[in-house]
Amino acid sequence: MKFAVTVLILASALAFSGPAAAQDSPVLSLKSQIALPNVKGRIDHFSVDVKGQRLFMAGVGNHTLEVIDLQAGKRVRTISGLAEPQGVYYDAAANRLYVACGLDGVTNIYDGTTFQLLGTVKFPDDADNIRYDARAKGVIVGYAGAKELRKRTEGTGGLGYIDASGKKTRDIVIDAHPESFRLEEQGTRIFVNVPDKKEIEVIDDVKGAVIARWPVTAAGNNFPMSLDEAHHRLFVGTWTPPRLLVFDTEAGKQVAELVFGEPGVEKGNTDDLFYDAARGRVYVLNGLGSIDVFSQKDPDHYERIAGISTPNGSKTGLFVPELGELFLGVLQQGEKDAEIRVYEAH
Repeated sequence: MKFAVTVLILASALAFSGPAAAQDSPVLSLKSQIALPNVKGRIDHFSVDVKGQRLFMAGVGNHTLEVIDLQAGKRVRTISGLAEPQGVYYDAAANRLYVACGLDGVTNIYDGTTFQLLGTVKFPDDADNIRYDARAKGVIVGYAGAKELRKRTEGTGGLGYIDASGKKTRDIVIDAHPESFRLEEQGTRIFVNVPDKKEIEVIDDVKGAVIARWPVTAAGNNFPMSLDEAHHRLFVGTWTPPRLLVFDTEAGKQVAELVFGEPGVEKGNTDDLFYDAARGRVYVLNGLGSIDVFSQKDPDHYERIAGISTPNGSKTGLFVPELGELFLGVLQQGEKDAEIRVYEAH
């Protein structure tokens, strides 16, 4: 009888853990942990200097930008006094670091070596995600407000363009505050998550206008996004309930819906997800205690293959294909310092 009970318990444990337990080797292994003493509060987005082996992290709750030496495995500089930094982008070609701040709508531009402030660009409110614009050799910043723009009303949002010289060149109007957005490399479209409208707005970058609106009907609070341009698939993470939605960018419709997180949890707060083209995977930083890993069987079919345990609140990070590594921001937990966890993809 004792043997039978033991077998039953073991079988139940395997069934609960699902596909992750069946992995012969881990899909992500913890490589290192980089302590961030005195970094308090929420952590937001990251960027990387691959050649210089540096990682940049927005400490939004700490009002700081943290610079980490990846070879040494330690923080080497802090830029303090920022008004809630959120989006970060390092432009290796120009050696410029862009930091978008939510509290005052300002994007700061720094020299990437000395960190001298070279300039600022003011947006109406809540400057957030930053993406590189390869066509214009500049960056695009998502922001809210935009009340001074013609034909705009309070509560609307926009994408603001900054050229290589640090000058604002134009804005594209969208319906509300943008969260994550992605640019096609082989086309001219930009896909924008607009959670207040429960939709994805598709922008023609050449026309500078919204050309389509795809409803997000399966769930609410569509925040993070990633793009598999080769297979014409867009990945969208939602909070209520926690779901990974897959859209066909050619047809403009949803083709898959995947559950992540603990069974029965109906509210999440994922803020970053990434598509790993080399391995055909999607990594979802769910903020509720795990990194969920989905395998792409084909463009319309996916399987959750792993759930890597993480501290609650770990919802932002960066996957760097050139390094094959995933960086995860871990909040300060009581007396335990905030940290960056470095995972190697296998």
